[in-house]
Amino acid sequence: MAYQITLIPGDGIGPEVAFAAQACLDATQVPIQWEILPAGKQSIAQCGSPLSENLLNSIKRNKIALKGPVTTPIGKGHRSVNVQLRQVLDLYVNVRPCRIYPGIVTPFKRVDLVLIRENTEDLYAGIEYAEGGQETGDLIGWVRAHGGKTINQDSAISLKAISRKGSERIIRFAFEYALKYGRKKVTAVHKANIMKYTDGLFLDVFRKVASEYQGRVAYEDQLVDSLCMRLVQSPESYDVLVLPNLYGDIVSDLCAGLIGGLGVAPGVNLGNEIAVFEPVHGSAPQMEGQNKANPTAMILSGVLLLRYLGETKAADILEWAVSEVLCEGHFVTCDLKTEAGVCRTGTKEMADAIIQKMRFRQMEQKKAVCEGSKHGK
Repeated sequence: MAYQITLIPGDGIGPEVAFAAQACLDATQVPIQWEILPAGKQSIAQCGSPLSENLLNSIKRNKIALKGPVTTPIGKGHRSVNVQLRQVLDLYVNVRPCRIYPGIVTPFKRVDLVLIRENTEDLYAGIEYAEGGQETGDLIGWVRAHGGKTINQDSAISLKAISRKGSERIIRFAFEYALKYGRKKVTAVHKANIMKYTDGLFLDVFRKVASEYQGRVAYEDQLVDSLCMRLVQSPESYDVLVLPNLYGDIVSDLCAGLIGGLGVAPGVNLGNEIAVFEPVHGSAPQMEGQNKANPTAMILSGVLLLRYLGETKAADILEWAVSEVLCEGHFVTCDLKTEAGVCRTGTKEMADAIIQKMRFRQMEQKKAVCEGSKHGK
C-alpha cells in the first residue's frame, strides 16, 4: 500500500528542488502517492491565502509532508508560512542535522552535529505591536506603571514568551534523540545571564530534565554568543544542541556554513503525530526557473522522510547516491564546484545523476540476491 504524502512545491526555486527530490524518492521504489498543493505566492493567487485550509487538511490527513521553501516578505506582507505551519500544527520540534559529506569544500574536517530547535514559542510566536499603535502605547504605559522601565514612545514591540511546558518537551526530545541515535552529549544554548526570566526558565528546565539522564547522556549549557565563537573554532566539540526558537534559527545557518552552505542542510519539523520535511535554505526568488538551484538539501530532507517512515534500506541507498555524486563532483551545481570553468550541471541533471547511482546500486543488490539464490545461500 502506498504512503500518502503531501508535496508542497513552494516559491522561487522551491518547485525545482521539490520535484527533483520527488523524482529521487520515486526512484527508490518506495510506493508513494503524492498530493501536490501550493503554499505562498501560488496559493495566494489560487486561494487568496498563503496557507489554505485545503493544504492544512491535507497535511492533517496524510500526517507527512515534503515542503519546498516559501518566500516570506521582509518587513511587510503576510506572516511566514513556515512559522504559521509550525504553530497551527504544533510542530514544536525542528531537527537540523549538520554533517560534512566527502567532496564538499569546507575548511572544517569533523562536523557531525544535530540542532534541535524549539519551534513554536520565543520571539517567533509573532506577538508584535506596531510603532504608534494604540495597543503599543497602552503596553508602554503598563510597563512603565508596573516595572518602572522606560520605553520610547516611538518603539515597536515584540514579546518573547518561553513556557515551562514548551521548554520541557523540546529538551526531553533532545535527550531522547541522543539516546535513540547514540549521541553522547546534549548542549543547551541560552542567554540566561541577560534574560534571566525567559532564558533563565529554559535553563532551569534543562538542568532538571538533564538530571534524569545522568550517567546515560552527558550534558552542558552554553551562552549563545560563546557557542557561536566556539563552533567555528572546534565544531567537533558538539553533538546535540537544543535551543529556543530564535537562537536555533540563527545558529543552524551558522552550522550550515560549517558543512558547505545552506544547499546541503536538510531539516524536519515534528509534532506528536505530524512531520513536515524541508530544507533549511530559503526560496532564492532571484534564481527561480533557471535550473541552477542545488537540490541536495531537499533530497537529504527526503532521506530523513524515508527514515521516519522506517524505509531504512531505501534511505541508505538514496543517501549513498547523494554522497557519491557529491564526492565525484562531476554532476553537481555551480555552488558545489571547486574547479574553475563553466558549470553545466543544473538542478535536474544533478538529480538525474543521483537517480543513476541509485539504479546502479539497486541492480547490484538484485544481482547479489540472484547469485545467492543460485548457490543456495
